[in-house]
Amino acid sequence: MIPTKDKQKIIQSHRRHETDTGSAEVQIAVLSEEIDRLAKHLKKHRKDNHSRRGLLGMVAKRRSLLRYLLREDPKKYESTIKKLGLKK
Repeated sequence: MIPTKDKQKIIQSHRRHETDTGSAEVQIAVLSEEIDRLAKHLKKHRKDNHSRRGLLGMVAKRRSLLRYLLREDPKKYESTIKKLGLKK
């Protein structure tokens, strides 16, 4: 889990407008941070298969959100990918 202060910083840097907390860009950014943190955890705890399953679910969710964003707004997709440093 991401601490609340860190999550608020992520939301503020990716939101579309002042009260935005659920747009695709915000969800992708939050999931990316959670994926990074969980990947670090799994490097240390290799046999934690419950967390590994959760990681795979998060990656699938992020992938589907990225596909949605590409379909609906390719410019936002490109900017989000660059901002987060993700591969295409």
